[in-house]
Amino acid sequence: QVQLVESGGGLVQAGGSLRLSCAASGRTFSGYAMGWFRQAPGKEREFVAGISWSGDITHHADSVKGRFTISRDNAKNTVYLQMNSLNSEDKAVYYCAAKVTPMLLLIATTREEYDYWGQGTQVTVSS
Repeated sequence: QVQLVESGGGLVQAGGSLRLSCAASGRTFSGYAMGWFRQAPGKEREFVAGISWSGDITHHADSVKGRFTISRDNAKNTVYLQMNSLNSEDKAVYYCAAKVTPMLLLIATTREEYDYWGQGTQVTVSS
């Protein structure tokens, strides 16, 4: 079992930046591919970015590519999402997720692949 707690959300002006953090506790952080998803009001939860257990492989959704960057620090049991050039379409609740895997380079991009979820953190972008 692993518990995930997101932080770093808040209100930011359009064009600004935020860095989200997701702290994991419970079982060792190694052995998990990690991901960030987001859900805007009235919309489905969508994939934002994923990172492999090793941290060597990342994948970002087209809508955030070039603006958002996922990273992880296994020594700190934490995964990050650096968000730059935020716009109104980025407003959503952001969720951290973990997938148990023995594969160092695996990335998961769908909700169904993930085993554990955080409670979410709100990101609001003002114009």
